[in-house]
Amino acid sequence: MEVWSAAGRRKSAVAQVRICSPGTGAITVNQVDAEKYLQGAFPTILKPFETVKLEPTFDLYIRSQGGGLSGQADAISLGCAKALCLMNPEYRAALKAEGLLQRNALKKERKKYGLKKARKAPQFSKR
Repeated sequence: MEVWSAAGRRKSAVAQVRICSPGTGAITVNQVDAEKYLQGAFPTILKPFETVKLEPTFDLYIRSQGGGLSGQADAISLGCAKALCLMNPEYRAALKAEGLLQRNALKKERKKYGLKKARKAPQFSKR
């Protein structure tokens, strides 16, 4: 049994992805079925596999923590793409062309004192 593992991050979410081959095609996130755990964000994690036209003949074991479902799904997607590159270096070009190997570095901006939110200021009055 071969195992490839990689980590992905997005906002405050971190995901450790393990691809085990051969397998049955099961995808589990935190010991729960991925479709049930990620709900509407589930197609996001399949994008790297669709890009390299890979059939699900392996198992995916994912540990994800921090952030919300969307951030976790993006972190898992990045982790899967990195693990696929370890699995077969020929996939790197296709994944890179789709932008799946690039971490999205956008994070929530902190709230500043004197302001209501990160950039929203209280109403200004001239007089």
